[in-house]
Amino acid sequence: MKKSNILKISIAIAICLGIGFVGSMATQTSVDTWFTTLEKPGFNPPSWLFAPVWTLLYILMGVAAGLVWSRGFHHVWVKTALYHFGFQLVLNASWSIAFFGYQSPLLALFIIIALIVLVWITYKWFKIVNKLAAYLLIPYLIWIIFAAALNFEIWRLN
Repeated sequence: MKKSNILKISIAIAICLGIGFVGSMATQTSVDTWFTTLEKPGFNPPSWLFAPVWTLLYILMGVAAGLVWSRGFHHVWVKTALYHFGFQLVLNASWSIAFFGYQSPLLALFIIIALIVLVWITYKWFKIVNKLAAYLLIPYLIWIIFAAALNFEIWRLN
């Protein structure tokens, strides 16, 4: 693998982890206070699980974006794929801000539904550019579908 590709993957991972950090800042505002008072469904994972899962997902997302970027940003399919990827990153951070920062499970539910759609579209574009990159998004897609179900149940129960 070329040094320039490793650099692109490293930058993409750093960006994804940075977005994760922004989301975690919003999460910290109420995860130990407001969130603990909410009724949660039986399938709610233990709190300690979220940080390692999201860290792994952000790394996989960064590798995926870096692989797409390494195909050359001059190509229209690469640009389109990465634009979609960037927009879904914005929604990703927005979910944490809505759910934990604004303490609004309903707003967060709308955001995560849009996020699922946008990640699916991103997956399709990544698959055109680099199949491995697309496949690296599958765990993320599965996790946010699970998170949407959890979000819905928390909203319904509260």
